[in-house]
Amino acid sequence: MTATTSNVPFKGLVEFREGFVPRAGISHVLFDFDGTLSLIRQGWPEVMVPMFVEMLPRRTGETDADRYRLMNDDIMQLNGKQTIYQMIQLAERIKERGGQPKEPLWYKHEYLRRLDVRIRSRLDGLRNGTLRRDDFLVFGVRALLEKLHGMNLKLYLASGTDEKFMKAEAELLDVTRYFDGRIYGALDDYKSFSKKIVIDRIILENKIRGEQLLAFGDGYVEIQNTKEVGGLAVAVASDEANNGSGQMDEWKRQRLLGVGADVVIPDYRDADALLGKILL
Repeated sequence: MTATTSNVPFKGLVEFREGFVPRAGISHVLFDFDGTLSLIRQGWPEVMVPMFVEMLPRRTGETDADRYRLMNDDIMQLNGKQTIYQMIQLAERIKERGGQPKEPLWYKHEYLRRLDVRIRSRLDGLRNGTLRRDDFLVFGVRALLEKLHGMNLKLYLASGTDEKFMKAEAELLDVTRYFDGRIYGALDDYKSFSKKIVIDRIILENKIRGEQLLAFGDGYVEIQNTKEVGGLAVAVASDEANNGSGQMDEWKRQRLLGVGADVVIPDYRDADALLGKILL
């Protein structure tokens, strides 16, 4: 773990990839939504994994722990992509075990119904003001958004969550204003949206080089896609269940370093130090 920079010292944990160098010319910044910025859907795996286990035909001698591990691995391997891809994978698992799967969209709607039960009180509390917006933002991220927006960098928000839900939740958290309409989420025609498509569009429409892109994410997709175009990727190994703990989620850390993250942080408590280190 690196503790200091030449400018502002880091107070919390941070990890830089060996050989890391600051990046000049950053002009566009991409944020993932769930787990990177928003915590409204914190605990979603506790809804999806049990549902998948419930629907998966059991093989002879297979334990509940075996089934849970398989489903959890399938789900997390696809974390960051549109939700429908996880449902497609479930349907394929059911079929390979001799079952007759429903359409992936059916599984998606059933998952969203169950997730709504879990997060309904959060949404209602944010709407009526009984819950604080910043309690459902990853620790320190509003200060970072304010700073980046104040630097006149173009900010983008992209999520595997359905666009209509993501936009509504961004409004509830009062973060829409930082992105000036550049908010993109999953669509019913799932092949017409991906984070790679968003990244390619950023580069093409703004006539920038890939190395001018900075991305923050807690899923492998946005990290991998950013590195593929030569961008700088900051992995947010957020401890979603204990927001503000300052501790890294080790599974996220390992996974995101594995796909090329340049920097890993637990949250945004050291936003000033981080920007001082990565930007020229």
